[in-house]
Amino acid sequence: MHNARLAKKPGTDILEPVELLKQNLAIEPDLQNFIGFVLASVNKLGGNAFAASIASLDLMQRLRNAGAGTGYPLPVTLQLHGQQLSAKWGERAERAKIVAFDQPLPAEAVAQLRRQLTQSTAAADPAILLQRNAEMARHLDETRARTEKELESMQQALERRQRELRESVRQAETDPLTGLLNRRAFDEKLGVAFRHTMRQRNEPLTLIMLDLDYFKDINDQHGHQFGDAYLNKAAHTLCSVIRQDVDFAFRFGGDEFAMVIFADYPLACDKARQVLRMMENKISIGITAVNADTPDSLTLEEFIHHADTALYEAKRRGRGRAVVDLCPSPHSGDCVFPCPKSAGCGD
Repeated sequence: MHNARLAKKPGTDILEPVELLKQNLAIEPDLQNFIGFVLASVNKLGGNAFAASIASLDLMQRLRNAGAGTGYPLPVTLQLHGQQLSAKWGERAERAKIVAFDQPLPAEAVAQLRRQLTQSTAAADPAILLQRNAEMARHLDETRARTEKELESMQQALERRQRELRESVRQAETDPLTGLLNRRAFDEKLGVAFRHTMRQRNEPLTLIMLDLDYFKDINDQHGHQFGDAYLNKAAHTLCSVIRQDVDFAFRFGGDEFAMVIFADYPLACDKARQVLRMMENKISIGITAVNADTPDSLTLEEFIHHADTALYEAKRRGRGRAVVDLCPSPHSGDCVFPCPKSAGCGD
């Protein structure tokens, strides 16, 4: 209970708001004691006991609905405001009128009542204290279990949302026909890999551009269904030669493909040779790389342009071959394996 200050308007006995009693209603005996204090206060101050009893029944139900007696310490205040006795509880300060007195209440009578409530030993009864502690411990255990369940549910929802997000990203970055990464993924992943390689210089990076030879003629002659199967064959070929979870294979659209290989020319030439063999030399390939010898001034756009240039050179030379651009040797040329030059490429 709090010792609220008594206040009186000058020349009258009418009291300003006074807190007579404050309790935490953690268990049912706390609620019963509080209602007992309410009825005793009405009787002490000469109020209508019958009206107070009716109001107390409603008050008891409202307090139970708010959580009184469940193990949670619901704070409730018995307050005298002028000639009206009321109860106030909870974080939202809900209020219930108990009784109104016909006459102004003498300040001394109110002060005496407050002293009696303060001196009450019912709330300090050892049995009640033990029960209160047990109920509050039970409430805490239930709250902890409920919170853990809610957290587990939130974690599951978060993981589900993350899976959905990853799937959305995967779909947004995947070519629907071949299952390869698409142009959007190419721009993002190649950009990250190129910047990292140019900054760290701890591992080379090779870009391989590929274009199916005479695909339009194949498509026109055999139909779109055969053309789609042919594109899927090319996609399967690329996937079979790259290192899974290390390198990347892409389809730009149409009959254009690309591979990003985290290695230098020798390995790139070997993969180009494998692709040529599996595609029966009906594909043109352009290769370029960045390594420790690459000038710092090289840009991503120039890097891609070099691979494109090598690809067009392969087509110019008759298609069905691989051409390397930016070879550290003074020459570029058809890719053979093993490469005669130490850098992995040569004519």
